Amino acid sequence: MGPRVRFAPSPTGYFHVGSARTSLVNWLYARAHGGTFVLRIEDTDVERNREEWKEGIVRALAWLDLDVDEGPFLQSALADDHRAAAEALWDGGYLYACDCTREEIDARTADRATPGYDGHCRERGLARSERTALRFRVPDEGATVIRDIIRGEIAFPHASYEDFVVVKPSGAALYPLANLVDDRQMGITHVIRGEDLLPTTPKQVLMWEALNTCSGTVVALPTYAHLPMLVNEQRKKLSKRRDPVAVESYRDQGYLPEALINYLALLGWSPPSGEELIDRATLLATFRLEDVSHSPAFFDVKKLTHLNGVYLRQLDPADFVERARPWVAPWSSAWRPETAPPYREDEFDETLFARVAPLVKERVTTLGEVPGLVAFLFTEPVPDEAAFDSVIGADPLATVLLAAARERLAEIDFDAPTLHAAVLELGEALGWKLRQAQAPLRVAVTGTRVGLPLFESLELLGRERVLARLDAALARA
Repeated sequence: MGPRVRFAPSPTGYFHVGSARTSLVNWLYARAHGGTFVLRIEDTDVERNREEWKEGIVRALAWLDLDVDEGPFLQSALADDHRAAAEALWDGGYLYACDCTREEIDARTADRATPGYDGHCRERGLARSERTALRFRVPDEGATVIRDIIRGEIAFPHASYEDFVVVKPSGAALYPLANLVDDRQMGITHVIRGEDLLPTTPKQVLMWEALNTCSGTVVALPTYAHLPMLVNEQRKKLSKRRDPVAVESYRDQGYLPEALINYLALLGWSPPSGEELIDRATLLATFRLEDVSHSPAFFDVKKLTHLNGVYLRQLDPADFVERARPWVAPWSSAWRPETAPPYREDEFDETLFARVAPLVKERVTTLGEVPGLVAFLFTEPVPDEAAFDSVIGADPLATVLLAAARERLAEIDFDAPTLHAAVLELGEALGWKLRQAQAPLRVAVTGTRVGLPLFESLELLGRERVLARLDAALARA
C-alpha cells in the first residue's frame, strides 16, 4: 500500500501561495508513489474561520488541478477523538491541570533569562475544572530527535520546551494534539508541511509516543518533511498583510494554473535537467523530497509573471481564446474576475477577437492584460490626453502625416503589408523613420502610444473605422 499524505489548511483567509506549494508537494508525493492524497480542513478556530474560505480552499485546489483522493474532512467533526485522546493522556499521567493566568506566569518569570511557563502547577495535583487548562509534562532530561527527509536528523532538547497547553479550559483540544490525533486516525504515513510548523513537531512526537503507551493502540510515527520557508525580496517571511500571496488574486489577474504549479515546484527545488519550464508529467517523474533545499525560497512575482508569459505564448490560438474568455467576455463565462472589460457586451466581436488572438498572446504576461490591449477593436477609443498632446499636438508634422495618411489609406488595398509600405513612404517624405511615422497614427486610431502591431491592427479595424478615427483626430488637432 502506498503512502498516505494529507494537506491540512486552516480556513482563516485567502489561499496562501505557501499553502498551494505545500498541497502541490503532498500531491506529487502521493501520485509519484501510488499513494493517497487527503484533504483535511482544520476548522476548529471558530473565531477566525469562515465558510467561504473553506469553499475557497476546495476551489483553489480544483483550479490548480490537484485532485483529492479523500475529503475534504473537517477537523471539527473529529472533536470526540480529540477528547478521547486527552482523556487517555490524563489517565496515563501525561497531563496535569493548570489554573495559571498569563499575567501570573509573566509576573513569576519576569526575572528569568528564558521566558515561558515555569511548571508552577506540575505537582499541585489540581482537579480539572472550567478554570483549568491541561498541560503536557515534558520530560526533564534528554531530547526528542526528529528524522526529517529534507533536514536530516534534528535533536530538540527537552530543556528548551515548557510544559505546553494541550486542552483549553473550555475542553477544546489545541492544534498540536488535534493535528496528531487526526493523523493517527487517518493513517497518515508522511507529514509534509511548512518549516514554520517544525517547532511543534517535538511536542507532537512526545504526545504520539505517549498515546502509543497509554491508549492501547500503537501507531507508527509518520515520516516528516518540512518545506523551506517562502520569503519576499527583503528575505522576510511572506505576509498576508504585506505581500501578494493569495492564489485567488493570481487567478483573477489571469495567471495560468499550470504556470503557477510550475513556479511553486521550483521554490526550493530544481529538476536534474536544470530546466525551469516543467510540465506536470516531468514533475511527477523527477520531483524528490530528498532534493528539496532547506534554505528559504524567494517568491519572485516577476519571475512568476515571466514564466506565465511563456506559458501563454505556447498556447494554441483557439485555447488562448477560451482561456481569455472570462476576461474578454465575462458574460459568457461561468466564472468571471471582478474587473469588467472596458467595453459593453453588445460591442464585443468574438470573431474579431479570434482573429487578433495570435497577436495578443505574444504580447501579454497575464490574461488580465488582454481586454485593455484589444478594447480599441470593440469601442471607440478616447485618446489619452497626455499621449495626444505629446505625440500629435506637440509637432505640426504629426497633423501633416495624419492628413496624408487619411488620403492615402482611403485608396489603397487595406492589408497589413500594403499599409506598412504606405506609411513608410509617407514618413520618409517628412524625413521620419517608420517608428516616428507610426506614433501619431497609433494614438489617433487606438488611443494609446503602445499596443499591438499597428498595421495588423489597422487591417483588423477595417478601412471605414480607421478613416473615421483619423477624421476625429484631425478635427481635435
